Amino acid sequence: MLLRKEQPDAPAFAIFRGPMIDLKDLRENPDRYRNGVRDKRMDVDVDKLLALDEARRAILTRQETAKSEQNKISKEIGPKIGQLKGKLKGAAGDEKDRLEMEIAALEAKPAELKALVAEEERHLAAIEPEWRALWLQVPQPPSDDVPKGKGSEDNVEIRRWAPKGWDFGKTFAENRGFKPRTHLELVKMHGLVDFERGVKMGGTRHYVMTGLGMRLHQAVLRYAVDFMADKRGFSPMGVPVIVKEECMIGTGFFPAGREQAYHIEESKRGSGHDLYLTGTGEVGLMGLHADEILQAEQLPLKYCTVSTCFRREAGAAGKDTAGLYRIHQFDKVEQVVVCKADDAESRGWHKQMIESVEMILQSMGLAYRLLQCCTGDLGVKNEDMIDIESWMPGRGANGSDGAPTGEFGETHSASRLNDFQCRRLNLRYKDETGKMRFAYALNNTVAASPRILIPLLEMHQQADGSVLVPEVLRPYMGGIAKIG
Repeated sequence: MLLRKEQPDAPAFAIFRGPMIDLKDLRENPDRYRNGVRDKRMDVDVDKLLALDEARRAILTRQETAKSEQNKISKEIGPKIGQLKGKLKGAAGDEKDRLEMEIAALEAKPAELKALVAEEERHLAAIEPEWRALWLQVPQPPSDDVPKGKGSEDNVEIRRWAPKGWDFGKTFAENRGFKPRTHLELVKMHGLVDFERGVKMGGTRHYVMTGLGMRLHQAVLRYAVDFMADKRGFSPMGVPVIVKEECMIGTGFFPAGREQAYHIEESKRGSGHDLYLTGTGEVGLMGLHADEILQAEQLPLKYCTVSTCFRREAGAAGKDTAGLYRIHQFDKVEQVVVCKADDAESRGWHKQMIESVEMILQSMGLAYRLLQCCTGDLGVKNEDMIDIESWMPGRGANGSDGAPTGEFGETHSASRLNDFQCRRLNLRYKDETGKMRFAYALNNTVAASPRILIPLLEMHQQADGSVLVPEVLRPYMGGIAKIG
């Protein structure tokens, strides 16, 4: 049951009024945030934010004092001036001059206080934009048990899994008895993807899924949604993939990731606001309850969605440009959990999310490894993140036999966000004692396609180039067991 919607007559989000990270905690534990910025290798001046915050609070104090004096005088000045004017009628000489000066001073006092309030308002307006901009940039500090590191090269492998008969210590040819084809060769051989026509229509990093390629793509997505709904108890949701800026800010994708998003400038066409294409269904799922107050018994919220995702891949030129690995448009099954503000509960959901992905990958016979991301590889919003990388035989440098050596490639990512997103989205709940709390949020990639088709095609290829369809996907392909 929803208790109430915050400010129902206001805009949909209260994000620009805050809150972002907890300013009270920042004031009391500044080193936690200084260290968080340093460990995440980000450039945010926490000390400047603290200085601006102190100056802002001093301005507000002076302003409130002046307003309080205004209210006091407004109640007292009328009768007092009346008394003095009464005395003035019978006064003469110096006494008359004194009374006239006192009356003039009292009559001028409200104007002086009004001017003082206006001056402080100008001071506030001068520092608030920078104060708010810095506040918006402060990242969620990493969890204390996240290993420190500079970037992805310092991530720590947790464990790996492979289907029966696969040995990571051997080449594909040693494991299977023949040299592997890359996914580029396989999709061309079987007519699964048309890159040339995709590029013709959309430019680089675009493609067309064709025939059994489209069916396999849809099979993975449908299987993942059904798995999450039927076996893991998540509620499937269809959410917008075109959203307002507030939604991108609220979920922490702006301002740091603004250059990665496609921008629709509706304001230039006379609309009231611009729009953005989302890079993940997480944005829409988390935006559902922005500015709402939930009851404790409603939690946890367990949602999943399948949506088309859009990423500009700015700065990724020359990296993974061929094939289906790094593309501008793809489809993804995403899950989010919104739970009580409890670290142990959040960690428990994180484990369950990873377990879901492992169950799906194992059911499709795909080899993978889990990586604990270090501090330098965490995003603005993450306090902890586990990446899952699938083994892709067609990646990596060519070995002595001319065949690719194989390489892990990221296919999934599961994150704990503490209250970072819920603060920005103003998503709260009343706990069992009636206290208002910001909820905790988590998110996880269940399946992203067509990237997941790379290991699927390459790991299940046969010596003649045909590809076995994993048994769990066959019902979604009309019973087709083999491609080619």
